[in-house]
Amino acid sequence: MSITTITTENFETEVLQATQTVLVDFWAQWCGPCRMLSPIVDQIAEERPDVKVCKVNIDEQPELAERFQILSIPALLVLRGGEVVHSAVGARPKAFILGLLD
Repeated sequence: MSITTITTENFETEVLQATQTVLVDFWAQWCGPCRMLSPIVDQIAEERPDVKVCKVNIDEQPELAERFQILSIPALLVLRGGEVVHSAVGARPKAFILGLLD
């Protein structure tokens, strides 16, 4: 499954109104840990078609980072039915992220 780039314009439709579990990765190009986490998030997108994987570049979408009080990146949010059910900050191993999804 592909990764959806999230903006303020498509956030409501792509994330809040999604029927499946959504994993949102808040990241920035300059962030080293974000670059470490990115391939893991990409793998999860390929391996878990039941999960919608999205990325938010906080430099391009500061309003979304502020809305979810993202103070450190990388930050992962898991949403179900438009509600945040799990969150994690920092580069995490794949097994940890999969655990957030189940």
